[in-house]
Amino acid sequence: MKKCQVVRKSGRRSCTSSSTAITNVRYGECQKNHAANIGGYAVDGCREFMASDVEGTTGALTCAACGCHRNFHRREVETEVVSEYT
Repeated sequence: MKKCQVVRKSGRRSCTSSSTAITNVRYGECQKNHAANIGGYAVDGCREFMASDVEGTTGALTCAACGCHRNFHRREVETEVVSEYT
């Protein structure tokens, strides 16, 4: 058996033996400070990134809810290890 780590969004894999680790990437709430230019702190309240277009286009990096780039949303990585025994 081989162990393969699959990383979504980047397409990288690394393989060894015996189990599989699957990494899922999700983008949470928007952290863009809209009041930075006046010295304050205010976020817009967007709770989760939703792509405004299909993957592979420039619209896939823009949030449909708040209009911010995906980089302003908190990145959450979940790794699941699946053992393969036969």
